[in-house]
Amino acid sequence: MSNLLHDGKNLVADLMKQYQKQVDFLAIRLEKSESTNILLRGNKLETLSEGISIGGQVRVCYKGGWGFASFNRLSDINSRVEDAIFSAKLLGDDSTTLAEVEGVEDSYVLPLTGINPRDVPLHEKKELCDRYNEILKGYHDSITTSTVRYNDTSFYVILATSDGIFIDQSYSDMEMRFSATARNGEIVQTGRETTGSRKGYSDLINLEEQVEGAAKRAVNALSLPPVKGNVYTVVIDPILTGLFVHEAFGHLSEADMLYENPDLLEVMTMGKRFGPNELQIYDGAAPEGHRGSYLYDDEGTKATTTQLIKDGVLVGRLHSRETAGKLGEKPTGNARCLNYHYAPIVRMTNTWIERGETPVKDLFKGIEEGVYASNWCGGMTNGEMFTFSAGEAWMIRNGEIGEPVRDVTLSGNTFKTLANIEAIGDDFYWDESGGCGKGGQNGLPVGCGGPSLRIRDVVVGGESC
Repeated sequence: MSNLLHDGKNLVADLMKQYQKQVDFLAIRLEKSESTNILLRGNKLETLSEGISIGGQVRVCYKGGWGFASFNRLSDINSRVEDAIFSAKLLGDDSTTLAEVEGVEDSYVLPLTGINPRDVPLHEKKELCDRYNEILKGYHDSITTSTVRYNDTSFYVILATSDGIFIDQSYSDMEMRFSATARNGEIVQTGRETTGSRKGYSDLINLEEQVEGAAKRAVNALSLPPVKGNVYTVVIDPILTGLFVHEAFGHLSEADMLYENPDLLEVMTMGKRFGPNELQIYDGAAPEGHRGSYLYDDEGTKATTTQLIKDGVLVGRLHSRETAGKLGEKPTGNARCLNYHYAPIVRMTNTWIERGETPVKDLFKGIEEGVYASNWCGGMTNGEMFTFSAGEAWMIRNGEIGEPVRDVTLSGNTFKTLANIEAIGDDFYWDESGGCGKGGQNGLPVGCGGPSLRIRDVVVGGESC
């Protein structure tokens, strides 16, 4: 690592001196990653691999035109810089508008509070996956399929830009996913659990109860009645709140979607009311200890915390340097890339709704017939429309949690749903299981969280996940 640090920094510094005066903006990134991937499906081991990847990327802007090139051989780096410059000059016909950021030289290691995954032998990781897989398979005779996925990746990144940023960062990310599918005749149900961490391998052990929970939900759902489709007042738990604020609202706050869509930008006008006075929504990488946390984004902008909704009113959005420049706003440190193969784009980090003041038990008061939805099983968004599947659900009868039901999906319009929030619970939970997808960059680690919510007029129904 010390040789890569020394030689890589010298190489990037020399290239920057050689090429930066030819363009309006130049960014060079070198990256080394070490990873482990394991996939068990039923009795079959489908993936068992460890690998090291070394490569980099070049981004160039000239008269508003962008050039990009990636490489996995350092001997190609001069050619890739020249390719990116050629592309940018071919496309550029306007002006380069990038929000200014403070130049910085820094070196940062995201500290691990637990065991470094690189110090754990491959056979121990495989044994951990085997143990969890046996729990899923052995829970009940109706379990037909089990899946265990394991991934850890440790990154070391050097980033330099032509406007004075020269940083290196190191961090590790770990994730495990579990699923069990149960069948009873034509009825098929699946239970899922996901967990992740940037703190240490220790967070992935002793998850037996969580793993069993996935199998238990799948089996129990086989005997449950399907929910009767209707429009209900619903109460959702903090995990579903985190999913909702990320998927349904967070993506609409990413400024690249806005300046490319004038109609959506008009809808997302600053100062517009979207929810009740109690509603506060944030995104930011500055809070420590979460999967979307870091010190600098992939353009070298310092991490921040951005309030998106204050007292129910839109007050902020998420930016790269380009979107901030084009919209005349401040960069927020939300330019992220999955790895060196991809250019940074505007992405969420940790997104959450702040806890409220309503005791959770009071969220159910006065609901004659409604639905309580917990955990998640899947979902999708299309612009301002969303559909999410609950991992578990119960009917609400006369202000009390009633009988469990299955096949519960929640659908609606994001803006109408925000406006229909009737109460915000005084609980809160951080979900570190997120892997976000956008622009072909799937599985980017994020965090999300929030309290329980009570929402009126939600369309409930659908099929099993």
